[in-house]
This record gives sequence, structure tokens and C-alpha cells, in this order.
Amino acid sequence: MKKIAILGGGNIGTAMALGLVDYAGWAPENIFVTRRTTDRLAMLAEKGIITGSDNKEAVHSADIIILAVRPRQLKELISEITTEIDVNRHIIGSVITSYALEDILKIFGIPVKLVRIMPNTAIAIGESMTCVAADGENADALGIIKSIFDRLGTALVIEEGLMSAATILCACGIAFFLRSIRAVSQGGIQVGFHADEAQLIASQTARGAASLLLGYGNHPEDEIDKVTTPRGCTIAGLNEMEHNGLSSALIKGIVKSYDEIAKLK
Repeated sequence: MKKIAILGGGNIGTAMALGLVDYAGWAPENIFVTRRTTDRLAMLAEKGIITGSDNKEAVHSADIIILAVRPRQLKELISEITTEIDVNRHIIGSVITSYALEDILKIFGIPVKLVRIMPNTAIAIGESMTCVAADGENADALGIIKSIFDRLGTALVIEEGLMSAATILCACGIAFFLRSIRAVSQGGIQVGFHADEAQLIASQTARGAASLLLGYGNHPEDEIDKVTTPRGCTIAGLNEMEHNGLSSALIKGIVKSYDEIAKLK
């Protein structure tokens, strides 16, 4: 079992560590998570995960290094750890938005084995949709990274040029779907359910809808047709939502988020 250093114990870094231990079968002592304010990593430490603020120490002890800091912190982090990198041993994964493989390689200044990774916070419960990309020279490293993230949900190899789009659909997408579930649960409250009941019904129904698509591979409209009858209440509700811009609002939101990525460096 390879040792993994997650440099940046924020929301996504913490979620990855939790998923690795709780769902991917990683031994906690084989994971090292760093953060400047280590008190915020107390929950990980309680599970036996190694925590600290020394990035060099974490890199020295690891086989796989995950860069999980904010975009503006990347150059400083790489400058700090480059002397500890063994280009023959280490595989480096980056979950940092807006930095392409070429950008990161230039900052390192050495030929590291580099893979871009875009998971989402559902990785904490082994249900992430993760997109991964690398250049042709790092096919072996890409395979190792994919095999790890396949244990934390579903991992898909994509062209690097699609990583910004993957950021929106995978990472931001969690928020978009959660807001949709929240809206449905609010509607449920208005038609008579208590808040906790409405949220449970909305959440489980959303899970069922997604599971139908994943299980059968059908187009969403194929499954929609199964629950819409002539002059029925389902089609009446769907049409009212579309008249008020449901699909259009979601598409516009996705495109707006995509347009903002270039501003994150």
C-alpha cells in the first residue's frame, strides 16, 4: 500500500483522507495530511492519520503526493518541496483548479510524474466522480492514480483540455445538485411534509434517479417518460418548471462557473 501525502488539509484534502481510510481501505498511518493550522486536522488525527505542518517531512515519507492547496498558494508550496522530490519514486497529483500540467511542470523545473485530478467532496464517503488526466509520458502514473480514485467512487480518464469543464461538472456540480435537492425539499414542506421528512424524501429520490441512469445507462428522458402520463401531474409539474427556466438556469449556471475559472490563478 503506497504512502500518500496530501499537502493542503482543507475541505477537499480532508475529504480525500477520510475516503481513503473509511472506504478505500488505506491504513491511516500511510496517509500524511498537512495544514498550517494543524488544530483543524484534529478529526483526522483521531483516526490515526498523520497530520502536521511540515510539507517537506510529508513528501519525504510518501510515494504519492497530492497538491491540494489554493491556486494562489501553489508556487510557494512547490518552491518549498522541490528539493525533496525524487523524480523516480514520487507520483504527484494536483487537484488545483486552473493550473495545467505544463504550468505545474514549469514551476517544478524538474521532470516529475504528474497527474491532474478533479474529485468532489463526496470522496469522503467513497462516492466521488473524479476526472484524471496526464500526458503520454506518464501513462503508468495515471493508471496508479486512477486505480486509487476508482476505490473512492468512479474515476474517468479525460483529455487535459477538459479539466476546467470537469471542475464545473464534478466539483461545482455537487453544489448544484445539493441546491436542487434543497429546492425540492422546500417544495415538499409547502405541500405538507416536515422539513426532515421532505429532505429525506428528496435526497433518496435523487439517489434513486441517479442510480437508474447509472444502472441502465438510459437517457434521462427515457426514465422521465416512464413516470409521465397524458394529462398527469408529473408532466404538469415538469412543464411549469421549464416555463420558469429550470433547464436554462442550470445550463447558464454551469457556463457562468466555467467562465470564472480563468480568474482563479
